[in-house]
Amino acid sequence: MAFWIAVGFICVVVAALVLLAARRPPVNEAPSAAYDLRVYRDQLRELDRDVARGTLSEEEAVRARTEVSRRILEADRAMSGQQDAPKAGAGGIALVGLGLVATVAGAVWVYSVIGAPGYPDLPIGERISLIETARENRPSQALAEEQVPERPGPEVDAERLALVEQLRTVLERRPDDTEGLTLLAANEAMLGNFRAARHAQARLIELLGEDVTGRHHIDLAEMMIFAAGGYVSPEAEAALRAGLEMIPRDGTGRYYAGEMYAQQGRPDLALPIWANLLSESRPDAPWVPAIRQQIGDVAFAAGVELDPALFDRPRGPSAAEMEAMDGLDPEAQQAMIESMVDGLADRLATEGGTPQDWAQLITAYGVLGRTNAAQIVHDDALSVFADFPEALEVIDDAFRAAMARAGQP
Repeated sequence: MAFWIAVGFICVVVAALVLLAARRPPVNEAPSAAYDLRVYRDQLRELDRDVARGTLSEEEAVRARTEVSRRILEADRAMSGQQDAPKAGAGGIALVGLGLVATVAGAVWVYSVIGAPGYPDLPIGERISLIETARENRPSQALAEEQVPERPGPEVDAERLALVEQLRTVLERRPDDTEGLTLLAANEAMLGNFRAARHAQARLIELLGEDVTGRHHIDLAEMMIFAAGGYVSPEAEAALRAGLEMIPRDGTGRYYAGEMYAQQGRPDLALPIWANLLSESRPDAPWVPAIRQQIGDVAFAAGVELDPALFDRPRGPSAAEMEAMDGLDPEAQQAMIESMVDGLADRLATEGGTPQDWAQLITAYGVLGRTNAAQIVHDDALSVFADFPEALEVIDDAFRAAMARAGQP
């Protein structure tokens, strides 16, 4: 309602200003011309007095009278033309009024077509509150699974199918067999039977008790998400949070956490999760293509401009590079490793990096036996991340491992 009040007020003010301008008579230049006439006539009389006093010759006076007379004629014509100028009539004002009405009506029609008439004002705080309410009331895992259509699973060999059938039979007799449940959950997922997989994984977590790991929870969340057709349900969110509390740096868990917030209309929360994960991941990490495909839209929705370096900066050797290294002789492998390490060191020195990047460089120097370089990088990293205790822990762990590898205390 406030929007329409503001729009109506602005339209009325603009229309009033335009109509007043249309009704206003043209600027009258006659008073100015009349003043000029008086001045010029006074100049003619002054010329006569100058000739009588002898300060001006008759010849000079003739030239001056001619110029003043010319100016008098011009001023007289200006007065006559201004008096004959047409004035805006009622017809012109009516035409202007019709134009204003047509303009306002057209604007209202266009807004009714491409706008959102009647949509209430939504300050950011209220929008977040509505999103959180929708989050709390979103469909459950069971309801989401019911809405996912049945799809044919991947083609598998008969031997694997027989193995899964045997596992199912065994676990019907021994439902508390944790090893069997581990195999069953993994193989059901490979067959595309994600509902069965997530039931087996949930039973496994229940049996493991205190021995459960963050990986168990994150695997359960992934199975739930696949079973629900990519939707992150409240139950999947709970599994994700449990897993990330135990292994907060896990890439799979962080990817799905970002996906969850993106689905729920919170790009402001999804973007930093994905941007940090992308900056810390190797190019061949399984979640990198999915993030690259979606992060632009998420950043746009969050009103943030992405750093192009986020897409251009490689993070460590790729799988292809590692495979190529396997076919080289020891000397060539050593040269390739040193080249990669030097490239990483140069990038950290010029562009900086994450704690994992610094830890990677320290580890590499330890493998190469360059303990002095590892010490220097360690000291530099401590200075860079002095205010981040978690980062310091990662860096110290890498340094201790590098020194132990090199035989240093």
